[in-house]
Amino acid sequence: MTIQLIGAGLGRTGTMSLKLALEQLLGGTCHHMLEVFGHPDEIAYWDAAMRGEAVDFPTLLDEYCAIVDYPGAAVWRELAAAFPDAPVLLSTRSTAQVWWDSASSTILASTQRPPNDDDGFSQQHRAMVHAMFDRSLGVALDDAEGAMAAYEAHNAAVRAEIAPERLFEYQPGDGWAPLCAALGLPEPSDPFPHTNTREEFRAHAGLD
Repeated sequence: MTIQLIGAGLGRTGTMSLKLALEQLLGGTCHHMLEVFGHPDEIAYWDAAMRGEAVDFPTLLDEYCAIVDYPGAAVWRELAAAFPDAPVLLSTRSTAQVWWDSASSTILASTQRPPNDDDGFSQQHRAMVHAMFDRSLGVALDDAEGAMAAYEAHNAAVRAEIAPERLFEYQPGDGWAPLCAALGLPEPSDPFPHTNTREEFRAHAGLD
């Protein structure tokens, strides 16, 4: 199996729903941060990637049909080079403020909590996640203006560096069309999956 689509959008841009949709379309497993929790042997490789070390992505991801969300979104350039035939999907929110409101109350909030043996993060996993945010955002995680500027800069870089014929964009609510256009597949008649809302994330992560 090989990666058939690369998701370059940062976390909290509908990536869990994209994971489920891509798995339905492609009949395989789509990589997402959720997969790292289930495969802790991956953490050392992702940590190396966040620190700029060379990683054999075709081998690391040989069981996956696509990749979205973190940690892949933080190394989208390397993934685009490793899988040159895969289209790149940039998932975004309607504004940087909408993204920040979601990210700051979910993925960023969970990272800033004191270490807890019950939260699913090992020490190594936690270190990788901090390196990931440092690479993709490069600001303090409570710096709203800095994070929103980094989000905008990330999206602008993807649009500037990925060839237009390879790049597809997606926002939550767009349904099947962007994915199916990117993959050259017909749109399913089933409803597009919608999951991992802010409320669901916070309840699962024990943030409430």
